[in-house]
Amino acid sequence: MMFLDQAKIHLRSGWGGDGCVSFRREKFLEFGGPDGGDGGRGGDIIFEAVPGLNTLIDFRYKQHFRAPRGTHGMGANRTGAAGADLVIPVPVGTQVLADDEARTLLADLVSPGQRVVLLKGGDGGKGNAHFKSSTNRAPRQFQKGFPGQEMSVWLRLKLLADVGLLGLPNAGKSSLLNAITRANAKVGAYAFTTLKPQLGVAAHRGREVVVADIPGLIEGAAEGLGIGDRFLGHIERCRVLLHLVDATSPHPMRDYRTVRAELEAYGAGLAAKPEILLLSKADAASPARLAQARRNLARASGQEPLAISSATGEGLSAMLDRVLEALGLPAAEPVPAAAAWSPL
Repeated sequence: MMFLDQAKIHLRSGWGGDGCVSFRREKFLEFGGPDGGDGGRGGDIIFEAVPGLNTLIDFRYKQHFRAPRGTHGMGANRTGAAGADLVIPVPVGTQVLADDEARTLLADLVSPGQRVVLLKGGDGGKGNAHFKSSTNRAPRQFQKGFPGQEMSVWLRLKLLADVGLLGLPNAGKSSLLNAITRANAKVGAYAFTTLKPQLGVAAHRGREVVVADIPGLIEGAAEGLGIGDRFLGHIERCRVLLHLVDATSPHPMRDYRTVRAELEAYGAGLAAKPEILLLSKADAASPARLAQARRNLARASGQEPLAISSATGEGLSAMLDRVLEALGLPAAEPVPAAAAWSPL
């Protein structure tokens, strides 16, 4: 399925139904009086977060959404039926933004089943029964239905994950995601093999952690170079960042500072999030190069980097221990094995 994380759509809630002009007509009832009913209200526009969706691709093919209008009022004081509400399903983690320069946040759907009424339908008009008085016994006035609301909005999807993977292209992020989860992210010996965010669930010591992988960053990503920094929005909600630095790179210090500079340029609090520094591809680096990279990165980052290898599994268990500690998730108690059944 094609991945789409931004879409612009146009919304219009339902108009209210018109009121009715009617008079009671019955045999032997000379002065029946007005009995025009009210119009029904128009339908609302509602957004609902639905589990199981992970893309906004449906909004590429349909951009206009209209809620039904209310039914007009009828005689015998019958009120028109209300227009049905239009419920628009979106993935969990979708933000609804106003179509203005500031992109004002209108709604943030972060939990399954969460609903937000974005546009209210118009009220129905009054029938002529509402206008009768002692001086106006046979009114022919009625009220038109009130118009619904109309606006254009942007939908932006920010994936929900506990841990986000960061690094330059080819730092080994997709390989790590495949090694600790059941994801099947594309891996290749060239830059930008990851073109869209990927999610996976890592299980460790009885706990499950959702991990998000995004395309690699390069110097100048904040200005649009490479794939740019638009996918950084998918790790804004992450509580912990795993920063991968290629141990075989000739300049690991420069690689680390490049990614940190792009986080600072992007903002949104990413640079202040807890970070676990990893030296990836440790199996392919010589012991001397690995030791030198560790010393330099520890001096630059203020923390001891952890050497890992997605190919051999080296350091992955220790890395996940650090992740659980950073997330405040203690290891779950082991479930005792069930005793063998015996009829005696």
